[in-house]
Amino acid sequence: MASTIEKIKQLREETAAGMMDVKRALDETDGDVEGARKVLRERGQAIAAKKSSRAATEGLIDAYIHFNGRVGVLVEVNCETDFVARTPEFKEFVRNVALHVASMKPICVSPEDIPAEDREEERQIVDKQVAEMGKPENIQAQIVEGRMRKWESEQALLTQPYVKEMDRTVGDLLQDTIQRVGENVVIRRFVRYEL
Repeated sequence: MASTIEKIKQLREETAAGMMDVKRALDETDGDVEGARKVLRERGQAIAAKKSSRAATEGLIDAYIHFNGRVGVLVEVNCETDFVARTPEFKEFVRNVALHVASMKPICVSPEDIPAEDREEERQIVDKQVAEMGKPENIQAQIVEGRMRKWESEQALLTQPYVKEMDRTVGDLLQDTIQRVGENVVIRRFVRYEL
């Protein structure tokens, strides 16, 4: 019984899920903490998807200046209420996004936002590289598409591996934040400056 209480406490701290949700997830996975964590993450993503249609008109603008003074970032992250915008969880998320932008140099928020001219320029480079491989045309097309998908995910903030946890993306961090604060959260825009 004591170990179950400890597991519930641990998962609540990690996921910010309700006690009954954590208990149900542990029951479903026969007490397996990793399995329960996965169940809670899936449920959190479903909740976040439901909330994504709600208007996010409040939020914060945060600035991050790297310690050497050579890189600076401004980021705007929106939520539904000013109450949530003042919470430590939301402020920490915004700060982490700004830090990530400073470190990983994304060019846009999501892959759909990549400028057409950048996408076309990269496709021409990849086409040329793949053509020099001497592979059959149908395989070349598959290689080009795969490399383009990889390039797009490296350029967009939401699909980049999160700088503090490389096995997760910034999009995963966003979904977790939505679950934690209980509101829709949107990374609206950012600007990165570098000397």
